[in-house]
Amino acid sequence: MSANVKQAVPFFGVTNMESSLRFYVDGLGFTIKRQWVPEGDGHYLSDGRIRWCWLELGDAAMMLQEFMPQGRPKEPLGTGASVSFQCEDALSLYRDFKSRGLGTRNRPAVGNGLWVVSMEDPDGYRIDFSSPTDAPEETELQEAE
Repeated sequence: MSANVKQAVPFFGVTNMESSLRFYVDGLGFTIKRQWVPEGDGHYLSDGRIRWCWLELGDAAMMLQEFMPQGRPKEPLGTGASVSFQCEDALSLYRDFKSRGLGTRNRPAVGNGLWVVSMEDPDGYRIDFSSPTDAPEETELQEAE
């Protein structure tokens, strides 16, 4: 039965697709592989904007869908939700993200035998990039500013 399951794909509701795409595509380097632009279905305006998309980075994927204006939750988004992408070299991604102008939640550090680069998207979802290391637990990345 388990051979039928192929992939888990996070699916985040977002408040502003343009700012989310700037973060995920321009900042983190994801690529839009599929998208939905409504053609006036009664819920969304027919304004040519992407309202849902499938994003990929390497072998990982995620989906984003903009909330309908009348369907936005009152609670803060992202509370308690996170995605941890397992990588070959999280620190090289950190440097790449930094070169694109993105800041991290905190300095990359070692936890559970992994370098962890922790980001926060425009809606407050926590996005971690992790890679195995032999560095001692709680080591923080030291680099010249």
